[in-house]
Amino acid sequence: MMKPTELAISASAASAASVTAPADAPRKRWHGGHLRRLGMLPVLVVLCVLFGFGSESFFTSQNASIVVQQAAINIVLATGMTFVILTGGIDLGVGSVLAASAVVAMILSLSQEFAMLSIPAALLCGLLFGLLNGVLIAKLKLPPFIVTLGSLTAVRGLARLLAGDQTVMNIKLPYAFIGNGTLFGISWLVIIALLVVAIAWYVLRRTVLGLNIYAVGGNAEAARLSGIHVGTVLIVVYGISGLLSGLGAVMSSARLYAANGLQLGQSYELDAIAAVILGGTSFVGGTGSIIGTLIGCLIIAVLTNGLILMGVSDIWQYIVKGIVIIGAVALDRYRQTSSART
Repeated sequence: MMKPTELAISASAASAASVTAPADAPRKRWHGGHLRRLGMLPVLVVLCVLFGFGSESFFTSQNASIVVQQAAINIVLATGMTFVILTGGIDLGVGSVLAASAVVAMILSLSQEFAMLSIPAALLCGLLFGLLNGVLIAKLKLPPFIVTLGSLTAVRGLARLLAGDQTVMNIKLPYAFIGNGTLFGISWLVIIALLVVAIAWYVLRRTVLGLNIYAVGGNAEAARLSGIHVGTVLIVVYGISGLLSGLGAVMSSARLYAANGLQLGQSYELDAIAAVILGGTSFVGGTGSIIGTLIGCLIIAVLTNGLILMGVSDIWQYIVKGIVIIGAVALDRYRQTSSART
């Protein structure tokens, strides 16, 4: 039998515990929320500092301009990839679709009659390939990995066929200003990339389509039962990915004055996927943001640029990028585990 004083002490301790627990919980949630919002931004800052110490030219305005221009095409592709991965899918064919669309644009640019159709043709080409992927996935219920892996090889072959396995060049490219011109001192590549990010952010955060994309990625069956046309959403997101691959084709060919089916766009899908996952978008879908993808793209661009400035061979650059991709997936798995515990 406990004495009255012991009962009072016990009651006081229980009361204190009940008071401190709720007080600590919001603090932990607040810190966790801020950490999630920061995402990989601290990693980007650390990389910049490290490469700044490793190379004197890293923090020059000229190099900064090079970095953002190099990131621009990946930003466009990764934006489309974000839409796809948010639904729990994957698009391995973006690099091949970019190559095929660029070849189509370059061939038309050489024709005096159809030169002005180069950009619309590239966009339409990318959109059609994306919609085809979406239909195969949504209507035939084929796995996204298999469908887009097939696109990666088949569309690459088609691009080579269209170009006659040669590089199509045009030094008088009518839309060359996109790849090499500026507006108010800002590269058109960067302007286009930022516009794409802004539109994507609005679609994902302020429209019904964006809400449906998150719902499908979170639980496709629950989304279907709530009245969402899951198949339509999947077709739309793969169409968006294809369309942005077509836009990336315009940007790439404008920058190079050339396109081919063999090398152009090689491994672009890996950079896009790595950027999306580094940016905090979950591989299983339902969680992520376009701003996080933007940061992920900048990390990839800074990493590539910094390694080049430090004289690291392209062989080791591939190795480092591969490690980054594996690390990004591991980070995604850790995020899922951590969120499940809290």
